[in-house]
Amino acid sequence: MGLKTYRPLTPAQRFKQTPTFEEITKHTPERSLTEAKRKSGGRNHHGRITVRHRGGGHKQRYRLVDFKRQKHGVSAKVVGIEYDPNRSARIALIQYPDGEKAYIIWPVGLTPGMTVSAGPDAPPEVGCALPLKAIPLGTSVHNIEFLPGRGGKIARSAGQMAVLSNREAGYALLKMPSGEIRRVHENCFATVGQVGNTDHMNVKSGKAGRSRWLGIRPTVRGMVMNPIDHPNGGGQGKSKGGGGRQHLTSPWGQPAKGFKTRKKHKPTDRFIVQRRNGQKVS
Repeated sequence: MGLKTYRPLTPAQRFKQTPTFEEITKHTPERSLTEAKRKSGGRNHHGRITVRHRGGGHKQRYRLVDFKRQKHGVSAKVVGIEYDPNRSARIALIQYPDGEKAYIIWPVGLTPGMTVSAGPDAPPEVGCALPLKAIPLGTSVHNIEFLPGRGGKIARSAGQMAVLSNREAGYALLKMPSGEIRRVHENCFATVGQVGNTDHMNVKSGKAGRSRWLGIRPTVRGMVMNPIDHPNGGGQGKSKGGGGRQHLTSPWGQPAKGFKTRKKHKPTDRFIVQRRNGQKVS
């Protein structure tokens, strides 16, 4: 879980920082737990681009990760830790006594040979999935359900975790990775621990080609476009949007800086105790 730096023999290597992959113990995926991943290049069924800056990239197979952990009361052994090209986190392959295998998100501290389990009676140890009402206060959790039985949705990417801070009136209070404090029903399942690959945020690709391998195409600034192509295009020389001082926008005119995109009155607002900017919700 470290980062590797390179001697600056080329411009691409000067600031390049890549993962060491030292936590990886299994290098070939479990074929039965993968499926074909079809790419669209950001186009819809009419062939028109609906998501920009997508296309190309290395061929990948999707790993079927078990976010629900519905096999309760049975301990599973960790077989190995694998790389997953579809997410920033690593995944762990576990095997149950009956021979069934599954992938789970790999948390920090989980090593091959350890056992994990799920259910209300599971121990609150790293990699075990329990309902929030059975987890001790102050515990770091990830892969948290929004609704009971729907599978984990919150804190699934590399280095993410939420902290169980309190319980009241059938709900658990979680401090989210964003800093927001939110109510989640105490019957929702969560997995104990912090998601691994914590250095992912410090990775520097070093060159444009690595982004192309990931299927990310180049982004062109609106300011350098013509007026017909972008609201901020045009102007004599370098100018703030067509020579004027209008606000920066998307190609379709939506303000790009400071514009709030969340609905003003959303039904789930009643579950937010404190927003990520520190403001309490009345």
